[in-house]
Amino acid sequence: MNKTDLIKEAARRAGVTRRVAARGVEATLEVIKRELGDDHSIHIRGLGRLQLKPKRGGLLPASGGAPPRPVPVGKAVKLKATRKAVASLNPEPLKLDKLDNIFGGDMNKHKEQEESNEAAQAEGSALGLDVGTSRLVLASGTAEHVKTSAELNAFITVPFSKFTENILKQNKVTYQINGGGSLQVYGTEAAKFANVFNAEVRRPMMAGTLNPSEEYSLPVIQAIIQQLVKRSKKSENLRFSVPGALRGQTGADLVYHEAMLKNLLDAMGYKAKGINEGLAVVFAEMERDNFSGIGISCGGGMCNVALAFMSLPVMTFSIPKAGDYLDNSVAMVTNESATRIRVIKEDGLDLTKQPQNKYESALQVYYDDVIVSLVESLRSSLAETHNLPRIDNPIPIVLSGGTARPRGFLDKFRQAIERDGFPLAISEIRMADDPLTATARGCLIAALYDA
Repeated sequence: MNKTDLIKEAARRAGVTRRVAARGVEATLEVIKRELGDDHSIHIRGLGRLQLKPKRGGLLPASGGAPPRPVPVGKAVKLKATRKAVASLNPEPLKLDKLDNIFGGDMNKHKEQEESNEAAQAEGSALGLDVGTSRLVLASGTAEHVKTSAELNAFITVPFSKFTENILKQNKVTYQINGGGSLQVYGTEAAKFANVFNAEVRRPMMAGTLNPSEEYSLPVIQAIIQQLVKRSKKSENLRFSVPGALRGQTGADLVYHEAMLKNLLDAMGYKAKGINEGLAVVFAEMERDNFSGIGISCGGGMCNVALAFMSLPVMTFSIPKAGDYLDNSVAMVTNESATRIRVIKEDGLDLTKQPQNKYESALQVYYDDVIVSLVESLRSSLAETHNLPRIDNPIPIVLSGGTARPRGFLDKFRQAIERDGFPLAISEIRMADDPLTATARGCLIAALYDA
């Protein structure tokens, strides 16, 4: 933002003339220069950094027959605004349908249309895709204005009949025909059909990777991705999430999983690349901490953890205890279906209250098990990691994912961290702004930075 833009914005917000606003801005800048002194910069929370820099050399244009004059020697105050500050000065998101309403020969309107076209092009230049065991989440837009959409990562197979097929068509339900013998309904619609038929949905993924025991895993996940992601016409950047290796394992299955997803997305015209799921949480939530901290994603198949320093991953790992582990374990000890347990878990489970029935009692037991396992694995992994960077300032821990959403999860996790101490200084332990979209938003930010 230059001085002219600042004066225009001040005049608009204060409701005064530009001349009055200019005097106020000039006086403010002089005060700032004096306050800066020899420090050369001041950080203003929520706005950015004011910097005192020498004016650039050069010549002022000739006027009135006089020759060009050198730029006066001195210093200028410049604002290096954060992305959030820029967004606050432009609070209205871009609406593409407005582009078609600009007509006429006015040069200012032509300029506005060009700027809007450039912004629209930038907004669609990258995508982030969270490929989770239970859900796929797509993030698009800009870092300040993120749009998300999601599909259930599941499918159900029903016997083929023309009647059923016509019902699916009438209700605009996406499906596939398998050799004429059955119909596959996938994505979010699959859960509705599972309730109707009192059947369990099937998963193309298990424990964070493609399900090796499911013959339709690859075509089904391809179909779900194609529901969320349109084919690229301009080779946009797309970053998709991949889990970390389980503690003590090499992660050979991750190589295949990442390669298959990359092939699918590359075939759709994207420049696709995987990013660790925990690291994506760091990108989404820790800009103000210079992308340094511990990001944790508690999903359906596993809990993923990443320690990052200045955006670089220092340590990543995963544990197999997460949402599916909870559902299956509770289902086993209560003689109930995993689908029913999942509904109870997602229907306002409160870990701070006394359990009201055997299902809530079992859920609390296994939630405690997940949290203790996660914290102990984090401590052990830090102890086993060699050449940890020297981190002088305390770092945050941010939790995300559907498994971490129940009330009381954050407090139980914090108590487990504090109970026996922690090898790193922690500034805060908090939940992501939107736990269900944090990984996808982090993937989008990574794609935008690489664009």
